[in-house]
Amino acid sequence: MKLARDTWLIFQYETAQLLRNPSTIAITLIQPITYLLLFAPFLKAVMGVSSYGGAYQIYVPSLFCAMGLFSGLFAGFALLAAMRQGVITRCRVTPLSRVALLLGRVFMYVLLIGFQALVVTLAALIFGLRVQPANLLFALVLLSLMVVLGVSISYDLALLVPNENSLPTLINSVAQPLSLLAGVLIPLSVAPLWVRDVSLWNPFAWGTRGMRAVMAGQLGTQVVWQASLILAVLAVVAVVFSSRLFSREIA
Repeated sequence: MKLARDTWLIFQYETAQLLRNPSTIAITLIQPITYLLLFAPFLKAVMGVSSYGGAYQIYVPSLFCAMGLFSGLFAGFALLAAMRQGVITRCRVTPLSRVALLLGRVFMYVLLIGFQALVVTLAALIFGLRVQPANLLFALVLLSLMVVLGVSISYDLALLVPNENSLPTLINSVAQPLSLLAGVLIPLSVAPLWVRDVSLWNPFAWGTRGMRAVMAGQLGTQVVWQASLILAVLAVVAVVFSSRLFSREIA
């Protein structure tokens, strides 16, 4: 009960800090909206789909994955900044749970990227995307699991390599292969067989496949539940590992 209350307090604090700078939220929407408007026409030609609605049905899940992956993996910079500014140190002298200091920040990113995904979906609906509300909700659940996984990995990297000069190179070295093997730019259905085989070890690729099936109205298909199980298990493992590492590093 104390963990839930402390997590809620940190979540409220981090969300309030974010809302004080609405320009930051707007800036984070520039890239996904740009990709939505400019990349889908290319995908329509490459995939040979008959309408822009079909192209968006393929690409919006990929865009969701890119948002969860890149925004999540770069969350470690904010954690390092909070540690450098003494925010974490000041919180340590309070009775707040050490794990809650981490979880509250993770859930703030879930809220932020979920909001971005809703904005992207509304824009895609204007251009022809069609998706049932229940299916969109389930896709957002899968996205949330990817965000939790991505943010937890980023916090691990930031705590293990607390250097703002080295961390960008390390994160990019992790993010680029994961995004390519998740079919963020081009669906893996057009990739060589060996690339598709390697992608089976990428949880973000499972998330993308699952969201594509969900948005296509195939909620009961096997890939959806496989993606849900894989992401849920790995998200829990990542959070537990990050929490222990975080508690050890700030002890």
